[in-house]
Amino acid sequence: MDRVDLDCLSGEITALIGPNGAGKTTFFNCITGIYSPTEGDIFITPPGGKRQKIHSLGMHKVTQCGIARTFQNIRIFPDMTVLENVMIGRHCRTKAGILGAILRDRATMEEERTIVRRSYETLERIGLADDVNMLARNLPYGAQRRLEIARALATDPFLLLLDEPAAGMNPQETKELEALIVGLRDERKISIFLIEHDMRLVMSLSDRVYVMDYGEMIARGTPQEVRGNPEVIKAYLGEDISA
Repeated sequence: MDRVDLDCLSGEITALIGPNGAGKTTFFNCITGIYSPTEGDIFITPPGGKRQKIHSLGMHKVTQCGIARTFQNIRIFPDMTVLENVMIGRHCRTKAGILGAILRDRATMEEERTIVRRSYETLERIGLADDVNMLARNLPYGAQRRLEIARALATDPFLLLLDEPAAGMNPQETKELEALIVGLRDERKISIFLIEHDMRLVMSLSDRVYVMDYGEMIARGTPQEVRGNPEVIKAYLGEDISA
């Protein structure tokens, strides 16, 4: 990547688009600590907090800072229940250590009950409350996508990164996903940063859109501005985007 510069503002839905191989997922991996960028800086300003550099932190520390993500290829724990998958997301917010797990003191037991309760509440919001005891691998594809979002939400993020959340979904599932994303932004007051190839989804829900091509940023602006950008049309969107 070269000269990639963008901002995800508080309470906004920001989209990053571009052809396959443009560097979008690589950029996500740099933000979330999977990769360490060789140059440049990544800063966050949590709500009520101070601006801090995160590109030198590991994945766990980045999550603790308030950034969570989903993946282009679903990464759930298939042989665990739906509820257990979401409970794992709470791990970065737990205080009980190994000693607490062994002694099973009152504070540890209360924390475990809170984890279960909050995980279930998250599944209720995502629409999976009826499937809490089902093995994750037995969920339909669209529900597995939602489960991954639920697990990310369990970390209490202020910034949620979604890597192609509509990939493989049918039109009805995509419509439901759009309503879910907008609803989560409005209810939880979080920022959402997504990579997506479904241009109609991107243009309908995004506040701002950034466009990458061959590792460089070639356009930025509102959906309307990006839609009519000749460079974007040539590189990615195609002439029929407004059809």
